Amino acid sequence: MRNWLTFGGIDSRDYGVYISGTGVFDSPEREYDVINVPGRDGDVLGVGSRLANISVTYPCFIYANFRENLRNFVSALTAIKGYAELADTYYTGESRKAYFGGEVSVDPVGRLNAGQFELTFQCKPQRYLASGQQIITLTAAGSVTNPTPFDSQPRFEITGYGTISVNGEDITILNVYPSIVIDSEVMDCYYGTTNANEQVEMESNDFPLLNPGANTITFDSTITQVKILPRWFRV
Repeated sequence: MRNWLTFGGIDSRDYGVYISGTGVFDSPEREYDVINVPGRDGDVLGVGSRLANISVTYPCFIYANFRENLRNFVSALTAIKGYAELADTYYTGESRKAYFGGEVSVDPVGRLNAGQFELTFQCKPQRYLASGQQIITLTAAGSVTNPTPFDSQPRFEITGYGTISVNGEDITILNVYPSIVIDSEVMDCYYGTTNANEQVEMESNDFPLLNPGANTITFDSTITQVKILPRWFRV
């Protein structure tokens, strides 16, 4: 079976490009704030830690019309600005957020009818599950189960006003807009294109996360619907 990738809606098969998987199995590094205390053995870890971006390199193959297919494929990738969805057939049902900086390494080929090259993407550390891109709708209190060992950064779309509680942490929404989006990934609240951060009060001053396992969500009767984009991920 030949494997392939898609990036920003571009399918490598449309350019006769296929991949091998030797570059897709690396994991991101977790970066810590490391503090060296004089006179104390070992390092102390600070409160900050994060998963770093990762470079993902695909060995690629073109079996016909190498020169033309390579030029057209790289041009199409380079035309995409910023982060876009990257998926491949080695991790079916999962995708990354990546950008392409134009890094291509081409091996010498004969008459350029066929050949190979390496393609490198700069990726965010998460491999998002397709199931985490599906909206969960609640019209009454309920529980949402995170199937991964990582806290996810969801997006809530809340219709109505009042208090919603996520794992015991209260978020109060003022009676201003018909609905409000609370997006933990971008740390922003909005209604349409209108900034709505001043209409949302968070008990802990932190945007809500969905922890591994069961997450309890309750809300006032003045909130009629809660839509959740959970964004489950692995690394």
